[in-house]
Amino acid sequence: MVRKFLYVVAGLIVLGIAAGLAWRLWGVDLMRMAMVPGETFRVQRTLTAADYRADDMWLSRPGRANDPARWTPPGYQPRQTSGGAAIFFIHPTSYLNRAHWNAPLDDQEANDRAALFLRGQASVFNEAGAIWAPRYRQATFGAFLTDRKAAEEALQLAYGDVQAAFDRFLDEIGPDRPIILAGHSQGALHLTHLLKDRIAGTPVARRIVAAYVVGWPVSLATDIAQMGLPACTAPDQRGCVLSWQSFAEPADPSLILDVYNRSTGFDGRSRKGTPMLCTNPLTGTPGTRAPASANLGTLFPNAAMTEATITPARIGARCDERGFLLIGSPPDVGPYTLPGNNYHVYDYSLFWANIRADAARRLAAR
Repeated sequence: MVRKFLYVVAGLIVLGIAAGLAWRLWGVDLMRMAMVPGETFRVQRTLTAADYRADDMWLSRPGRANDPARWTPPGYQPRQTSGGAAIFFIHPTSYLNRAHWNAPLDDQEANDRAALFLRGQASVFNEAGAIWAPRYRQATFGAFLTDRKAAEEALQLAYGDVQAAFDRFLDEIGPDRPIILAGHSQGALHLTHLLKDRIAGTPVARRIVAAYVVGWPVSLATDIAQMGLPACTAPDQRGCVLSWQSFAEPADPSLILDVYNRSTGFDGRSRKGTPMLCTNPLTGTPGTRAPASANLGTLFPNAAMTEATITPARIGARCDERGFLLIGSPPDVGPYTLPGNNYHVYDYSLFWANIRADAARRLAAR
């Protein structure tokens, strides 16, 4: 069921980028024909932490030339000194090719698209410390449109890479440095498993400043306890999880709810009807509302998506009773709005300056 939910989210992303009208007319069947790989799943070598010693296995890491995660809009600067937190960021799906179940690590188009995601998403953390964002053999979008076993195998291969990269990240940063974990969409899915499998109940958990599980549902009843960190309940709380999914109004999250209600949580129980964690990024607390005046700055990109500027006080937000983050009337932040007024693609950029301030505040807290 996790994979089935991911197909909805990933499908919405690609829809917004490539086929919004086609979705409305022909739906999943059309995308399945166009994007599900025809090849047999290829068993590939398991990567280890040693593989991630190579600089080119990272889209972003300290010292990397032309690091996209160190981009900032006018008026902001990345951290200029050493210290601070070490940030591990898992990028969302950027491989849309049906040629393979998993992205080749050297696929230029996928890597360029991932770098664009880092500029708009991971960059919010570059004042808090150094960012590490691995390349990984992500499952292709089409893997989330089918029940074939190959799709599940592709997702497991991708997660194995993330685990190997995380092991290398821990080796590189040393035993005491505070850690921020973050991801979006497919990256956030892998982050939930990383929290459950590699953080919960370990000494590393005490070093986590916060985990930003953005664009992915976290059930407060069936998931959060197994992830090893509580949901954040205060804006200066450390060692906790934040999560939200952005919709303009009127919102129609039925695609997400339909699959969420059929899925199984980390504790083995059904997620049906269980509340989702909704952290309002304008307040840093769950279940709250805030006016547009509380928004420190939304990222507005240019038409070519090459640069962007920050504009404050444009977009408010409130958590609804289902656990979705509602942002009022649809704002014009770019062309990739998804069906149902889903602003998934903009989960970070809508609140860029507030998330940046949130990370700094939690890092400074004791």
